[in-house]
Amino acid sequence: EFVSLEAEDPEKLKDMALEVPVIRYLNDIITRAVELNASDIHIEPQEKRFMVRFRIDGVLHEMDEIDEGFYLALTSRIKLLSGLDIAEKRLPQDGKFSVRIGSSPIDIRTSTIPTVKGEDVVIRLLYRGKLSFELDKLGIKKDHYDILVDLIKRPYGMILVTGPTGSGKTTTLYSVLSMLNSKEDKIITVEDPVEYQIEGLNQIQIKPEIGLTFASALRSILRHDPDIIMVGEIRDKETAEISIQSALTGHLVFSTLHTNDAPSSLFRLLDMDIEDYLINASILGIVAQRIVRTNCPYCSEETHIEDEVIKKFKLDVLADKFSHLLEKKQFMRGRGCEKCAGTGYRGRIAIYEIFEYSEDLKEAFVRQKSLDSIKALLEKKPYYRTLREDGFLKVLEGKTTIEEVLRIA
Repeated sequence: EFVSLEAEDPEKLKDMALEVPVIRYLNDIITRAVELNASDIHIEPQEKRFMVRFRIDGVLHEMDEIDEGFYLALTSRIKLLSGLDIAEKRLPQDGKFSVRIGSSPIDIRTSTIPTVKGEDVVIRLLYRGKLSFELDKLGIKKDHYDILVDLIKRPYGMILVTGPTGSGKTTTLYSVLSMLNSKEDKIITVEDPVEYQIEGLNQIQIKPEIGLTFASALRSILRHDPDIIMVGEIRDKETAEISIQSALTGHLVFSTLHTNDAPSSLFRLLDMDIEDYLINASILGIVAQRIVRTNCPYCSEETHIEDEVIKKFKLDVLADKFSHLLEKKQFMRGRGCEKCAGTGYRGRIAIYEIFEYSEDLKEAFVRQKSLDSIKALLEKKPYYRTLREDGFLKVLEGKTTIEEVLRIA
């Protein structure tokens, strides 16, 4: 006989959450997710079925299908571990717990939201043991690396990192802050959320529900004598204004925006009603980035790309222009194997668009207020390339595929 387990059955749900098969299953899917280096586990109610999916290298993959009774027990188990209300299914909830897989400690953030078909649960895996915030290991080319290192050594001003959610902005910022982390400087960050705790950084988690916003936290930290400030995201005019004023009063400020490319960030600030002279006085440089999947090292093999494809995407022109940056030149593709869950990809690498906000760009910005004019000036600079072009350099080196770059940039 089918028993409906509604909100009025919390004790029954708790009992189910403690059953051995449920405990074992959750342990197994977390272990499998870690083996595949997944970033998230999704447990989703769908029409007459319940799916378990892993996000691996930025892409979701179906891993299992479970029945309703087991789904209810599994979500209850996750809530129990996360310190959430097992019976509450009407409201979103957020929690966390930690596990150890082998010798690796893993922090887990959980989130539940109610949908018309049931609760959708997402488990985010944060790999403490795999932390490596080293800028030169993120995929940044030497010319871009040199520009960025030059910018972050300036005593004051603002550097923006732009891209959509999940594009690796936080990792890049943590890597930069790790380079700057020293006994001589005080670094304070304002984040939502604090993804990783880093020794030597004073990290603040915003809590809008009690009035601790990006803007209010920024005002407070300016009284704490910081040298370097990282603002997790500029979401509104107030945060933008305080960040810029901080940059103009002797602080080195890092922050993020959501724009399609690097030069668009200037115009996003204009849209927030920030005066052009303040933008020009504060901005040092802008970084745009995305993350592409890399070819699986276990099953990749050399492949051929047709001449018309090479000409269409100007791969030959890029290879000539940036030949000094290419480690090698070969086209590769993964066949798909157990190590990469049959995808042909394993691991990810960042692609970048970077520029220093130089005087010629500032003059064009104030005079013309035209994105096209800024891009035209950038294209004349020997180091400049778009996100897609930087991705194609990785294709030329056999690190990823054309399809993957086109999917992202």
